[in-house]
Amino acid sequence: MPAPHVPVLENRQGGRTFYLSPDGADKDDGRTPQTAWRTLRRADAVRLKPGDRLLLKGGARFPGTLSIGPGDAGNARSPVVIDSYGAGRAVITAEGTRGIEVYNTSGIVIRNLVLAGNGTSYRSQDGIGIVSDLPGKRKLPYVRVTGVDVSGFRNGIRLHGGREGSGFRDVVIDDCAVHGNRDAGLVSDGPAFHPGAPVYAHEQVKVSKVAAFRNDGDPKASGHNTGSGIVLGSVRGGVVEGSDAHDNGASSSPDAMEGPEGIWTYDSTRIVLQRNVAHDNHTGSRADGGGFDLDNNVSYSLMQYNLSYGNDGAGFLAFSAVPNKAHTDNTIRYNISRDNARKLQDYGGIVLIGSRISNLAIYQNTVLARANGTVRAPALRLRPHLGAVSVRNNVFVTDGSPVVVAQDAFGTSQVEMQGNDYHSPRSLSLQWGESWYSELAAWRNATGQETQGPRATGTSADPCLADVPPPANGPGPHGSGPARGALASQCAQALAGAAVDLRTVGIDPGPVDYFGRPLSGSPGLGAVQVAPKA
Repeated sequence: MPAPHVPVLENRQGGRTFYLSPDGADKDDGRTPQTAWRTLRRADAVRLKPGDRLLLKGGARFPGTLSIGPGDAGNARSPVVIDSYGAGRAVITAEGTRGIEVYNTSGIVIRNLVLAGNGTSYRSQDGIGIVSDLPGKRKLPYVRVTGVDVSGFRNGIRLHGGREGSGFRDVVIDDCAVHGNRDAGLVSDGPAFHPGAPVYAHEQVKVSKVAAFRNDGDPKASGHNTGSGIVLGSVRGGVVEGSDAHDNGASSSPDAMEGPEGIWTYDSTRIVLQRNVAHDNHTGSRADGGGFDLDNNVSYSLMQYNLSYGNDGAGFLAFSAVPNKAHTDNTIRYNISRDNARKLQDYGGIVLIGSRISNLAIYQNTVLARANGTVRAPALRLRPHLGAVSVRNNVFVTDGSPVVVAQDAFGTSQVEMQGNDYHSPRSLSLQWGESWYSELAAWRNATGQETQGPRATGTSADPCLADVPPPANGPGPHGSGPARGALASQCAQALAGAAVDLRTVGIDPGPVDYFGRPLSGSPGLGAVQVAPKA
């Protein structure tokens, strides 16, 4: 993000404007650049009323913490604004503390700032901590964080709710960089999840255009995951879009039973992860380290139009380690996975792990899985105990590794496979429970998979993806490069007729393909569709 130039403007909200400058003096009134205050401590002494602005001199450094508490702000229609003025962004340097703390209040806009922590902050503090511990389930409305750069903290940006379910509503975090933090770049959390009566701390949370990178994790934290890019926990109604998570998790604990992911969600409902890129994320242990994840207790959520490549673990993961029915009614569609599971063979391109995952629809994805030395992971891996999972119209390609590894011989009521392409340049290798198959027809006849009524579905034709690079610029209409055409058209004729019409099984195919190309009727195989001839 370029450093903005923010001129001194009239406060059109009608509130007061206060200025901070290293050349100022705390004895002055702070109301003009010429009579600016000098320290954050002086700003903390003033109650910021709705409509007020606190402007920090661009390019200057301010040691300490800015605290906004219950007596400050509080009006969604007339928010308090914390911003820079002049040339560049102001820098808040936290020394063992948070950079900015928002506590039990809202109606806040934080923008155009840099927050930098030191060693103590890295171990124990949040760069921007937005916290509610109010009693009950009250949601404080309207928080905006935009144009900030946060590094050197335990968590870059954290949205934290209370034990009874208090939290925040209408939160937007946009155009931010969170990097060089320990546990996570951006994270939300809340109370413990109770499947019989779930309570979510936060509602209507939007994360967009966030770059989360080199959040390395804690090598000593073996009891929980550290080193993720973007994590939504305890959210009802959230979106992560247009964001990039890469090179996270490299220093996470080698003894941890759970690891980091690039972008993921847990204990949440009605979440959309779309048009994001996650690549080269890592894990210090044998767990996780993938691109995207719908984790424990996620329901009615959607993962679409994402690109995942070069990660240690799964490209796209659905995971549940709890024996309840809360991981349900989720969808994974129109995503591309290329060369994931670079470290961990027990993962793959798309991976389902869990107890009682149900009503999960996986369709129109493209997965290319190539070996990394002796690590030969499959394009699709299915662990035991799945139920009511459908896998349709996907392209699964390897360079000789098993295309599918299913550790149970699932019946079609548990996992139904229809209209997919299973290709390897040598003979097909497909595991279904204790049995291995080298021909699609043999597997179909033995299991009843890849049929729709009397019709045989699916194919093992070559989709010509072996030399396709990742799409330049990622998903959406602006994605480009040689992959755009190759993914769709090189061998389209060989795949023709293999897909199932999703509408006949009650699935809405969606409006567009991976590159934003409008769909007409039921799509063919994979995330990218062939453009109609002119």
